[in-house]
Amino acid sequence: MDAEDGPAEHARFAAYLVALEQVADADEIELVDGVLADPDPVMARAAVVRHLDRRAARLCPEPAWEEWAEAMARVVVRHPFLVRRLREWSLFRAVALRLPWHPGDLLASSDWLQLQTAAGASPEALGVLAESGRTKRIRNTARASLTRRVEG
Repeated sequence: MDAEDGPAEHARFAAYLVALEQVADADEIELVDGVLADPDPVMARAAVVRHLDRRAARLCPEPAWEEWAEAMARVVVRHPFLVRRLREWSLFRAVALRLPWHPGDLLASSDWLQLQTAAGASPEALGVLAESGRTKRIRNTARASLTRRVEG
């Protein structure tokens, strides 16, 4: 790659995103593991978190979620940020599907998850975040979502 084209890790990042977007389900875990073996761990984790977010959003309501999340947890186990993101997707799924969840888990979660949830979730979750969300933006978003539910 020429210096004019940008750093090599940028090209690998772009290639990883394309490969992760197109990977067959049966080959996904092996590909994620390969990406995480890249010599630039920050870039590799960034590519994998984008993939994880995309796949989790698509699989969230599906029965295939459980098997996928378990397999993904095994491959990201040595990457605390990815482990946390996967755990937070599991919590988001529980809230969205009205499965059992604990308000303390939601309040201990990242701003990312609180904001995702505040944008429109169960009334119980919105109430928790409207009252005790970590930031003013999260509390206001949750209040606005609650108001839309009441008015709609």
